[in-house]
Amino acid sequence: MKQPIEKLKDKLSELFQLDQADLDFGIYRIMNARRAEITRFLEKDLLPQVKDSFSIYKSADKATLKADLDKAIEGARSLGVNSNTIPMVMELQAQYDSSSVDLTALENEVYSRLYDFFNRYYDNGDFISMRRYKKDVYAIPYEGEEVKLHWANADQYYIKTTEYFRDYAFRIDGKKLVHFKIIEADTEKDNIKAANGNDRRFFLSDENPVSEEKGELIIRFEYRSNSQKRRQDDLNDEIIRRILKEIKNNKLAKWEHPLTSITRTGKNPDRTILEKHLADYTRRNTFDYFIHKDLGGFLRRELDFYIKNEIMHLDDVENESAPRVEQYLSKIKVIRKIAHKIIDFQAQIEDFQKKLWLKKKFVVETNYCITLDRVPEELYPEIAANKAQHDEWVKLFAIDEIERNLSNPGYSKSLTVKFLKANNKLVLDTQFFDEAFKARLIASIENFDDQCDGLLIHSENFQALNLMQARYREQVKCVYIDPPYNTEQDRQEGKFIYKDSFESSSWLALMGERIGSVLSLMRNDATFFSSIDHNEIASLKYLFEKYFKKNNFEGLITWRRRHNQPNDKTKMIGMVAEYILCYAKDSGNYKKSGVGKLDLTGDFSNPDGDLRGDWASKPWKVGSDQSGSRYKITTPSNKVLVA
Repeated sequence: MKQPIEKLKDKLSELFQLDQADLDFGIYRIMNARRAEITRFLEKDLLPQVKDSFSIYKSADKATLKADLDKAIEGARSLGVNSNTIPMVMELQAQYDSSSVDLTALENEVYSRLYDFFNRYYDNGDFISMRRYKKDVYAIPYEGEEVKLHWANADQYYIKTTEYFRDYAFRIDGKKLVHFKIIEADTEKDNIKAANGNDRRFFLSDENPVSEEKGELIIRFEYRSNSQKRRQDDLNDEIIRRILKEIKNNKLAKWEHPLTSITRTGKNPDRTILEKHLADYTRRNTFDYFIHKDLGGFLRRELDFYIKNEIMHLDDVENESAPRVEQYLSKIKVIRKIAHKIIDFQAQIEDFQKKLWLKKKFVVETNYCITLDRVPEELYPEIAANKAQHDEWVKLFAIDEIERNLSNPGYSKSLTVKFLKANNKLVLDTQFFDEAFKARLIASIENFDDQCDGLLIHSENFQALNLMQARYREQVKCVYIDPPYNTEQDRQEGKFIYKDSFESSSWLALMGERIGSVLSLMRNDATFFSSIDHNEIASLKYLFEKYFKKNNFEGLITWRRRHNQPNDKTKMIGMVAEYILCYAKDSGNYKKSGVGKLDLTGDFSNPDGDLRGDWASKPWKVGSDQSGSRYKITTPSNKVLVA
């Protein structure tokens, strides 16, 4: 069984990701650059401070006093004297009984307490922000609201919203670099489900799967539909066999030994380096990841809860002697002092990742779609000669079907300037032209930004919304989103592989940050629409009310998405509908602009000063002569009215 100090060291190594020394990309590269500093912090600066903090009790160390006492008793016996009558023995015995300190037990308790604290919040790379109040009871930040919506990840940024395809690199033998690269990825677009329910998996590329470039090993993957519905773990076994075979066939034998070196775990003592990294790579593209908004503040607050509720007990203070109370308080001070140093160091790392996440990202490519009537005619010859643009027009606008007439020269395979002039509503796409052409085109149009009447951004949605804040603040009049519905099918197909028991909270973290970002872009008279189904409609409605307030709810649209009843024997009622939630940024602006007022029913006015605003009398009869909408009403005088 591991000693408390060893358990703490292992946990801190995991927390500071010292077990990922071979990874060579992203935050791991930064961590590796500071690895020596972190190791020195753990080995030389941090844990030895526990011993130093208790050094003042060294003279009262229980083991030392016991040895001195035994020595004095043995000396008295050798002289034939009753040891209980010797002043020195009596003094040592009294000191041992009343004020001795078991330094080893005290140090072990500090290590155990520190391990317990950090272990309860750290989970697979994330600090789960569940605020403890006492054992099995949690606290939430409540500020007197009538209804409070809170979720476990509310204090965190959700940073994975789609497949995370980045190069994965690691070193073997401390020098050789291996890259995992995606060369083709079939990702979901427009919320479309995987074809025929075939979820996507990683496969080794069929074309040039393994090669050596500039002394580095490149292993290429594809991410595509899995028609045979095989598990990724089973596919990984096949991928490993193919990689090792390719290495032999391509005369890359020098890579085989380091890739097949053993890096055992408790569950798999025969796990190889290649197996470990392949499992990490395929898993990291589907798991959820979070960045804490204020990790330092959260952990310091939780530490105070932990000390007050699980370490400090008033009975221990009240019933002990002054020296014992002093030792007890010293232990608490040491725990708090050491924990704060760990928290400060970890917060630096988390805050750095937070800055990277919130930093506005570079726009890597910009293109424009412009109708030809806005393009200077001196550019037409170059446009007519562009084969890629020609092929796009054939595909999208079927220009090859345009026939010659009095006003149009008609289509020819080699486009002419006359044809472009006659069809000047064709849309030019600058992606088919070089940067010099694009620069001349933009320079030729006055007030270019003002003339752009649409913007399409291909990006991770949080980053796109962050980029838009300055340029489009309070300019958007209508917002419509079609978010993932967080259905059981979504989870079964691997779209969301949540941390245990965090299905809804992860989804709320994803939605909350993005709705909050959109809010600042909306005009005061803007409207927000969101599609959703029964799985998360209740949570989404509370989330909207958190940002838009309850009085800005404009309505719920229900539409039937299927006409046949679903064959679901687990439900008493067939789920055939989906919903669109509608909220206004400020419903008061709607009333001022007359939204919802019908001219057919008369003019609105407020002759009696009604506090509810303008009103109009409406006919009580239904506006139709259909018999199914007419009813007879008999009055007390037996007069029949038809309504």
